[in-house]
Amino acid sequence: MAQSMAKEFTKGLWAEIPLFRLVLGLCPALAVTKTVENGIGMGLATTFVLICSNLLVSLLRNIIPPKVRIACYIVIIATFVTVVELVMQAFTYQLFLQLGIFIPLIVVNCLVLGRAEAFAGKNPAHLAVADGVGMGVGFTLGLGALGAVRECLGAGTLLGSPVFGPDFQPFTFMVEAPGAFMGLGLMLCLMNLVGKK
Repeated sequence: MAQSMAKEFTKGLWAEIPLFRLVLGLCPALAVTKTVENGIGMGLATTFVLICSNLLVSLLRNIIPPKVRIACYIVIIATFVTVVELVMQAFTYQLFLQLGIFIPLIVVNCLVLGRAEAFAGKNPAHLAVADGVGMGVGFTLGLGALGAVRECLGAGTLLGSPVFGPDFQPFTFMVEAPGAFMGLGLMLCLMNLVGKK
């Protein structure tokens, strides 16, 4: 049991890392990764939703009628997204303002719904939780890495602290939409090169 849980957890960290291998969750990846803080905040919010929804979907998989399973999955996911949204408003209000509309959009994130449909709806609870944790951590690491690249090159900072000397001229397009595509494309290229070796 522990071996199968470890396998489900670790696949989300490299073999099936959501952002770079499965290429899922691109909307928040491109929109909120102007800084490391935003990327990690969105990743943690998505991780919470993934773990809780995977657990509940797995527990209810034999009860939910097949004809309404997608609708039920969306209701379950939306419930946990609402919890995340309220908790962020209460405890991390500035981050909540930075992420804006992308928090409620976790409901329709293909990563969350895809894991519910493809994995949690077909496996026992312990494996569904391990899958949710692994995919969530992998997604958070991917968003954090993309946020780090964009923040370093686009603002010359990392977590708000200067990284380069005072003569550094930031590539300001990196914190704009074209920079998001450029950063993601370069990171996908790097992942493919490393993956082939």
